[in-house]
Amino acid sequence: MRSSTELSEILERCRSQSSGILSALLAVQEALGHVPVKAIPEIAGALGVTEADVAGVLSYYPDLRTRAPGRHVVRVCMGESCTANHCGRVLREFQEHLRVDIGETTPGGRFTLEKVYCVGNCAVSPSVIIDSDLYGRVAPSHVHELLERYG
Repeated sequence: MRSSTELSEILERCRSQSSGILSALLAVQEALGHVPVKAIPEIAGALGVTEADVAGVLSYYPDLRTRAPGRHVVRVCMGESCTANHCGRVLREFQEHLRVDIGETTPGGRFTLEKVYCVGNCAVSPSVIIDSDLYGRVAPSHVHELLERYG
């Protein structure tokens, strides 16, 4: 975690905005890259809720993470259209190439592999997002080339 001062500043903004647990967690993740588990008591105290409330929201939303991600986050869409167009094969190729499972980060911290449900790119499925770059019609044979772009 960068600093408890930074966390305190984020929580103060969220408290003054009455924006709720999810908004606070998203703000913390935006600033720190993740929501450290050890910050749950401070977040709960700042928002006037229980630690269980914070932990429940944190575990419910798959876009929230408790560990720092790799430098590049690879998200494979598992929505209906992508599933119908064999996204499972694409996901397996990423897993084999990176030698990680879903939710894991490669040794050295270069890539984190995640799955998402519908990125809204159904017309050209299967789709993959790397960082903020969206790719359509991704085939297993494209995986190596895509990853090379993120040296």
